[in-house]
Amino acid sequence: MSGGPIRVVLVDDQDLVRAGFRVILGTEDGIEVVGEARNGAEAVDRVNALRPDVVLMDVQMPDMDGLAATRRILALPQDAGQPVRVVILTTFDREDYLFEALRAGASGFLLKNARPEDLIDAVRVAARGDALLSPQVTRRVIEQFSAPAPLPGKHRPAELTEREYEVLVALARGATNAEIAELLYVSETTVKTHVSRVLAKLGLRDRTQAVVYAYENGVVAPGADSDSPSRGG
Repeated sequence: MSGGPIRVVLVDDQDLVRAGFRVILGTEDGIEVVGEARNGAEAVDRVNALRPDVVLMDVQMPDMDGLAATRRILALPQDAGQPVRVVILTTFDREDYLFEALRAGASGFLLKNARPEDLIDAVRVAARGDALLSPQVTRRVIEQFSAPAPLPGKHRPAELTEREYEVLVALARGATNAEIAELLYVSETTVKTHVSRVLAKLGLRDRTQAVVYAYENGVVAPGADSDSPSRGG
């Protein structure tokens, strides 16, 4: 993040929704709504022109839906220091779209009935480069729509050390850095280092893509909790 305000583009086909989000974000220091769009096609144009830090993206819209728009936005040339982050707005009426959005590289989800402070926090978290805004939401989508794991869990990618594998399993279960630190008896700084190494070694964009990777590659199996990494030093 640069020293300026977090620049946000709002994408929703409902004028009242966008107006409400603009009012909420407009009260917060350090956040600036720089543009709005009523469909995915407009969103791609706005993002290409404005280069915001965060896009709040509705799923179902006319002309171009949020899934297609997310793919196109994340395929745009990105600024090396601050790539655009897309947060999906949802009411859970199309969970299949949401899983596909994750696979396209969206940074996370925000429920439309979230509290105003949750909206503000989501923008700040995404702008920091963090993801998996709601672990429960992300796990629900992945467990319902991911293909059955090709291996029965406990599959450690060859690129990862045993400790990095433990961190990946914890990420897939929606654990925060603090929870992983407690689980593995290490500091949060150490956890952040491990997470960065996991992402780099597996060629993943962020924590959300790490979750998708874990489910699709048999690191964990949907609905299974028995193969959690044990606590250790």
